Amino acid sequence: MPIRLQKFLAETGVASRRQCEELIRAGRVRVNGETVSAMGVKVSPANDRILLDGRPVATQRKLYVALNKPAGYLCTAKDTHNRHTVFDLLPESWPRLHTVGRLDFDTEGLLLLTNDGGFSLHLTHPRYKVAKRYEVLINGSLTDPQVAQLTAGMVVENERMKAEHVGNIRKLSNQTRFDLVLTQGKKRQIRRMLRALGHRVVRLKRLNIGSIELGSLKTGRWRFLSSAEVRKLTRSRSHRNHLR
Repeated sequence: MPIRLQKFLAETGVASRRQCEELIRAGRVRVNGETVSAMGVKVSPANDRILLDGRPVATQRKLYVALNKPAGYLCTAKDTHNRHTVFDLLPESWPRLHTVGRLDFDTEGLLLLTNDGGFSLHLTHPRYKVAKRYEVLINGSLTDPQVAQLTAGMVVENERMKAEHVGNIRKLSNQTRFDLVLTQGKKRQIRRMLRALGHRVVRLKRLNIGSIELGSLKTGRWRFLSSAEVRKLTRSRSHRNHLR
């Protein structure tokens, strides 16, 4: 059955669906000898010859990996400044994977990687509202009015941001540790929201993505997701209340 070219590329592990669309627009994909640069083209994987940068695109075994990302690692394949990336922590013999969303350079914790574009889309598209739980350490005290602001929603740098839940608050001598759940995926969202409230994030660690927990996975180590975990993550109903 014919499928859209970008969907085929994503399912073979080339990149996420959106990244595959950019590859097509850049003229890097050829179908039966013709360069394709517009969306909407359908292909038959069994009959059509599809090339990316002059190389045949072959189907690959789907991989679903959970990694405990250390702070100080980038979620990119290459870095012009020679900094560590999360792909340095994976076997070199694996097919090309992409991260499901990102964690910024200083953030640690659970990161998923895959070569399944559909899986990645389900976990990152706003309509699915997959909940992600973080452990946050800040300087100073987090007040009840500030918790109310976080969960009610706030405008930060012209973007509407909202935490689904803030809880498990532990007051330390000069700091506060707490859990925060997001279903949005704004860039550096937690740090920006807390900075707007006058707090500096000292440490940020992701503990869960939907039903997948970081658990006892050691820093810098990875494990495969089970088929049951993948099925549970990609079921159609919302995960927004799973981590309350």
